[in-house]
Amino acid sequence: MATIHLTKGGFLRRVADIDKSPNEWNFLGNKPALIDFYAPWCGPCRALSPTIDELAKEYSGKVDIYKVNIDEEAELADFFNIRSVPTIILIPMSGEPQRMLGVRPKSELTAVIDKIVKL
Repeated sequence: MATIHLTKGGFLRRVADIDKSPNEWNFLGNKPALIDFYAPWCGPCRALSPTIDELAKEYSGKVDIYKVNIDEEAELADFFNIRSVPTIILIPMSGEPQRMLGVRPKSELTAVIDKIVKL
């Protein structure tokens, strides 16, 4: 499966309805998720993008992999307090989302994803 580009509407349907519950985390997904917050002008984001696309194919059916353009979806970036890009938010089926900043090697991302899939 390919990476899914999220708008706020898609986020509200697929991830969490932050309009109804802005102060409480209620994950709506049926499998763990990874959200790549990026900007098209960001060099490190462009470097990370092929890895995110590879992960989307490798974890198809096991993990939903999303991308959020912070320039177009500022409200989502504000909700997660995104101050630098790339920022990756990992969402396990239960518990709070986890944050990773900057470009990370695929092996590190895979290890973290494998951990949240098994939780």
